Amino acid sequence: MVFMRQHLIDPEVCIRCNTCEENCPIEGAIEHNDDNYVVNAALCEYCMNCIAPCPTGAINNWRNVRQPYSLEQQYLWDELPASIEWADTEGTTEALEEEANQILDVAHQGSGVVPAPATAARPQINLWSQGSPAKAIVAGNYRITEAGTESDVRHIILDFGSQSFPVLEGQSLGVIPPGVDDNGKPHAVRLYSISSPRDGERPNYNNLSLTVKRIAYGEHDETKKGLASNYMCDLQKGDEVEITGPFGSTFLMPNDAAAHIVMLCTGTGVAPFRAMTERRRRMGIVGSGKTMLFFGARSASELPYFGPLQKLSGELLDQELVYSRVGAGTKEYVQDRMLKRASDLAELLEDEDSHFFVCGLKGMETGVENSFKQICLEHNMDWDKIRTTLLAEGRYHIETY
Repeated sequence: MVFMRQHLIDPEVCIRCNTCEENCPIEGAIEHNDDNYVVNAALCEYCMNCIAPCPTGAINNWRNVRQPYSLEQQYLWDELPASIEWADTEGTTEALEEEANQILDVAHQGSGVVPAPATAARPQINLWSQGSPAKAIVAGNYRITEAGTESDVRHIILDFGSQSFPVLEGQSLGVIPPGVDDNGKPHAVRLYSISSPRDGERPNYNNLSLTVKRIAYGEHDETKKGLASNYMCDLQKGDEVEITGPFGSTFLMPNDAAAHIVMLCTGTGVAPFRAMTERRRRMGIVGSGKTMLFFGARSASELPYFGPLQKLSGELLDQELVYSRVGAGTKEYVQDRMLKRASDLAELLEDEDSHFFVCGLKGMETGVENSFKQICLEHNMDWDKIRTTLLAEGRYHIETY
């Protein structure tokens, strides 16, 4: 039986930005519906025009198959199927294997795209200023909460071309909204946490991602609340954005693979935690340091990255998704769910390899600390003493807004 190498798009990674279809010169070779982008095996000629422009690398996937997957099958996928290994089967020749490897070699070359700069163990900060900003190009802007819900959250991918913008998980950047304020001065820089790992939204490409929630613009609000978020959420692919930074040297993911990471967040506070989780996923860190997430939103439909979170194994990420507006029952928040995992958190609080991160709305900070205090009381521990030790050792990080 003859094996072939089929070109496929990973539905877990794809952000449905349409870049692949736009760059494909063969009509009908790539198509899509509301759920997935798919490749027509009968039409694809492996020209590779779609590979380099893809901002996430979702397009760069290949499977050994006996029979090509149909479009109907691909449209139903939530994740890619496993690949069949090459074997000494009738029709599987060395020439066929070599041809497949050549396809992969071309696909992985990136067609001249500048790789992400190497990132040092210590963070680099303030490389670009408001007076001399970096110029990034929007490579994708995709809504990651359900359409029709009040919460409009966007996954925005920025490409820096040949400019150096090295980042670590937990850092942020500044966006300069165009125009001037009522006094004729440039708008103030708005900070956004980076939601991709250090090697880029697409591995080894010089790009990164942000998680941005649209905030209602207050026309008569002197703070101009919502100006930057609306500007960001309305960006189109190909738009140029002025960027400052990177910023941040304290809210950083530990490099130690054996470190335990406890992440507590609401809404777009998940951005740095997506970066940390994706970093560990790419490194294949499973069963070493524990990675635990408490993530709060009003409902699943308003939870950013809800779909991708469901794909992660419990071995990689121990996750508690908490909703405060579901059903007619009592509202539940992150701090409430913490109490239900009191034994696990108490054990981690006593472990010298544990790091705790809190990110999201300012109001959650007090609730989280009260829960830690209650957990410690129940387990004969002194929260004030533990908190002091965690802060002194750089293992307790709070970034709320």
